[in-house]
Amino acid sequence: MSDWTYASAAETAKALASKKVSSVELTQQVIGRIERFDKTLNAVCVRDFDRALEAARAADAAIAKGDKRPLLGLPMTIKESFNLAGTPTTWGFPHGKDYIPPEDALAVTRVKSAGAVIVGKTNVPQALADWQSYNAVYGASNNPYDVSRTPGGSSGGSAAALAAGYGSLSLGSDIGGSLRVPAHFCGVTAHKPTWNLAPSRGQTPPFLPALPGDIDLAVIGPMARNVGDLVTVLDIIAGPDPLDNGAFTLALPPARHESLKDFRVLVLDSHPLSPISNAVAEGVARVEEVLRKGGAKVERSSSALPDLVENGKLYMRLLLGTLGATFPPDVYANVAEMVKTLDPNMPTLAAERFRGMVMSHRDWFFDDAKRRGLRMQWRAFFQQFDAVVCPVLPTPAFPHDHSENAAERTLKVDDKTMLYQDMLLWPGVATLPGLPATAIPAGFSNDGLPVGVQIIGPWFEDRTPLMLAALVERELGGFVAPKGYAD
Repeated sequence: MSDWTYASAAETAKALASKKVSSVELTQQVIGRIERFDKTLNAVCVRDFDRALEAARAADAAIAKGDKRPLLGLPMTIKESFNLAGTPTTWGFPHGKDYIPPEDALAVTRVKSAGAVIVGKTNVPQALADWQSYNAVYGASNNPYDVSRTPGGSSGGSAAALAAGYGSLSLGSDIGGSLRVPAHFCGVTAHKPTWNLAPSRGQTPPFLPALPGDIDLAVIGPMARNVGDLVTVLDIIAGPDPLDNGAFTLALPPARHESLKDFRVLVLDSHPLSPISNAVAEGVARVEEVLRKGGAKVERSSSALPDLVENGKLYMRLLLGTLGATFPPDVYANVAEMVKTLDPNMPTLAAERFRGMVMSHRDWFFDDAKRRGLRMQWRAFFQQFDAVVCPVLPTPAFPHDHSENAAERTLKVDDKTMLYQDMLLWPGVATLPGLPATAIPAGFSNDGLPVGVQIIGPWFEDRTPLMLAALVERELGGFVAPKGYAD
């Protein structure tokens, strides 16, 4: 292992600038680790090593001339769903295996312009629609802390790559926890930005045009092994899309506070519709202890908190309204017929998901109005609090389950059983209203699996949850490399 394998991007950038290491050396090291470990992990599904080394040589030449771009010479990965000209974009669909996009996604262009060296693309589930990263094109990715378990999804390959030391940065996306869940499962960090802060043009399914404009609920965002590096990349990828006529410039306000003692935080470790494992509850408790010791004002309940049950139901409908719009006509028709005669005994959240799949525009219009009402409630809430600390999912990483019908999967949460898709509840707390949320490590379960939390902040105040996350990270210690990868 090199001295730079698990160094932060900031530390490595300083080493590059002072000529302690070259970009070519760093890139060769990352390539070597992928060749050594990825037969087991299968995190990097598209390798672009030749062009990466060419970019690294160009970065070294630029550094020698005094170039000081923030990511100059740093090797990193990107999620397979981002277009990278000259390499396939499949989203895990077999029909996309031969699709080569003509240009880079906007976020990829931005990190490249900042000097990053792209070594490859990381694995995803088909359609980015799972908390496991497997598909018929590239197979399954494994968790470096326990290869019998998933690294998460849909940005699971990116999280596994970071945990294995394949560079210090990655790009991912999130609509149902797809940045935060892999970070939680693999002990790394991720930031789900405020909706529409970082434009997603070019994070596009195969053969579809890379058009400006964002999908409802969906975001792109940075992944790293520490919070400081998240901030660096967020500042690079955020900002309006120049092709979007409705774009406007918005300068993010500074964090509300810079010291733990000044933060007002609501801590949640229970949900009225979801069980939670002891391991995850203990992770939340560790963060709460840090906050209290640091002098933060910590509450465990508030009448100002929007109704989590209504938030969950509405999120299920709007999420599946977005995803269901792309269902094949026969699937859509079957669901529409089933919804007419929904079994009254069907679990509430499952019923809401089916309703969402076939909702009319009229239905969406009124649900969107309800969401705007919830946003106003969150705005009032954040006049009393600065952040919410809560779980990302009910459990640490779980064993692979590739059974065909995800709607029928179940998950064990200690001695309880829940529907697999009901895990959407915790990610949806931030996703439905479009709030920023930062996922950070919060220790380990008794069997050695990483446990994370998410820190949710106010609308377009991304720097506030990021600052609180950095302060907590400093006290808890942050990322710990999996056994066998730090030697």
